[in-house]
Amino acid sequence: MTHSEPPVIEIRDLHKAYGELEVLKGVDITARKGDVVSLIGSSGSGKSTLLRCSNLLEDSQQGDILFEGEAIQWRGSGLHRHPADKKQVIRVRTNLSMVFQQFNLWAHMTILQNVMEAPVTVLGRDKGEVEASARKYLEKVGIGDKCDVYPAQLSGGQQQRAAIARALCMEPRALLFDEPTSALDPELEQEVVKVIKDLAREGRTMIIVTHDMRLAADVSDHVVFLHKGKIEEEGPPAELFGNPKTERLQQFLSATTSAL
Repeated sequence: MTHSEPPVIEIRDLHKAYGELEVLKGVDITARKGDVVSLIGSSGSGKSTLLRCSNLLEDSQQGDILFEGEAIQWRGSGLHRHPADKKQVIRVRTNLSMVFQQFNLWAHMTILQNVMEAPVTVLGRDKGEVEASARKYLEKVGIGDKCDVYPAQLSGGQQQRAAIARALCMEPRALLFDEPTSALDPELEQEVVKVIKDLAREGRTMIIVTHDMRLAADVSDHVVFLHKGKIEEEGPPAELFGNPKTERLQQFLSATTSAL
């Protein structure tokens, strides 16, 4: 991969506010093909908001978002700024598959149906092809034998792995993980961590919001520490965890029990 290829996702000077509350105050993020970027920081630092703005689940008030070199088109400004092209929004969202903290599986559908739903209804892909693909990804995340059960019959770790299979079945350019392990018990958390590590080894492009410092250290090419809506410090994991330069990052890592 050469750097002449545009990044999968690039964010420049992003600002986001909810009324008077400024959540993001000029953030820059770049994820090139094969990069794993982890976002760390205290609750309220803007990590999840940044992720949601990246795939246009939330509108930002200022700054640029580029997907594979293509800039998102906007209309209006400030609090009245919204994406201008609905087709562009759908294209970006389907290529930046999100894995949520709370799984978001359809309770009335089997696991196989959950994984198949978006590729068939949103992308209009052939049902037979999608089913073969869905079974392959469920096998990949270690729950190939759970195709015909319902979400309520699975553990939290199994539900999250089903959610990852669902994201993969969209064949996205990148995966966005929003605290993928924080709703899980430590034992179940490890099942999901293993899947994420496997995906990183495959060279998948990922942006991961996580409270798990060991996961961030193990899988990331680049770690970004957000503090009060700004990037306080960023760099390779060995540098960031091994030699934190700012006092705020030092305090954060010492307060985080799983810090290295």
